[in-house]
Amino acid sequence: MRAIRSLALAAILLAPLAGCDGTGDFWSFPPQVRGSKVDDDQLAQLVPGTSTRQDVTALLGSPTAHASFDDNRWIYISEVTHPVIAGTQGIEDQHVVVVSFDDKGLVTGVEKKTQDDALPVDVVARATPSPGTEASLLQQLLGNVGKFSAGVPDSNAGKQGSATNPGNF
Repeated sequence: MRAIRSLALAAILLAPLAGCDGTGDFWSFPPQVRGSKVDDDQLAQLVPGTSTRQDVTALLGSPTAHASFDDNRWIYISEVTHPVIAGTQGIEDQHVVVVSFDDKGLVTGVEKKTQDDALPVDVVARATPSPGTEASLLQQLLGNVGKFSAGVPDSNAGKQGSATNPGNF
């Protein structure tokens, strides 16, 4: 009789999960849209040679970034991410729109880039040497042992104008 009650209780508790396949929305987080999402309809309204910086700002908003060495290239970046292990974000979809201007502030071109256009970046695994960091962990831990004297009270402490207390500080 006890076994039947345990099975019935387990069935009641697990019944709401019957429709879940384990990979559905119950166990996962919803994707997040990050950055400045640019619609194709908005891009169609930009006319090279006619649209100005003010038109682009009014239509698309402020850019995500400016090109590092060229203020005439505005970059709009958007991506759809989902959380993965250790709090990092996995990228599901990424779009980059680059709007170029001439010196008069008129649009000269609009480029759309996807994640397939991305270039791999090699991270250099070297460190900049700095002087004074050659001490081992043991030397760092025990480095100050013996450098301080025992707490000998100063007979002149508290007297105004003494060698150890030259003023009212």
